[in-house]
Amino acid sequence: MPTHIALLRGINLGGRNKVAMADLRALVTGLGHTDVSTYIQSGNVVFTARPGAPDTSAIADEMATAIASDLGVKSPVVVLTASELSEAVAANPFGDEPNPKCLHAVFRSGPASQDLLDRIAAAVDAVAAKGSRDSAIPAGRVLYLHTPDGFGNSDLAKALLRVTASPESGTGTARNWATTLKLLSLCG
Repeated sequence: MPTHIALLRGINLGGRNKVAMADLRALVTGLGHTDVSTYIQSGNVVFTARPGAPDTSAIADEMATAIASDLGVKSPVVVLTASELSEAVAANPFGDEPNPKCLHAVFRSGPASQDLLDRIAAAVDAVAAKGSRDSAIPAGRVLYLHTPDGFGNSDLAKALLRVTASPESGTGTARNWATTLKLLSLCG
């Protein structure tokens, strides 16, 4: 049963940073991990970490380096354990949202700094002042983003993805709630 999830940021978007999922599976297998499978084309990998594998941060760095050298694509990687993903799903502060497309989880390489938390709060306040119903709640390594009027139309989503993607903020990548739930189910 898969024990980890790797989330790649920015691959196979609009014809850029193309990565074939078969190549990605082979690469992760080549790093010694087993039970490797991918879900959709946006860089979601579930796998069982090799015996003696380092922590999730080191696994993510190892994968990002291998992807750059072997596949020629620079893509930040966030790795979570299945337990961390399960905890993130259980902690969802927007559990009453019936439409999974209106909820995203931005998974981060580490907890947000106070500066990043302040920038997130400022972005939420700015869109609320304009009458937006969007909201975001950070919790540990996850930023829950609720966009009841649609992710693509969300000024908050655009602002937060800029804020959380800056190099000083660490690595982060967003998944909609349907994908998040599917990845958890793939871990058993």
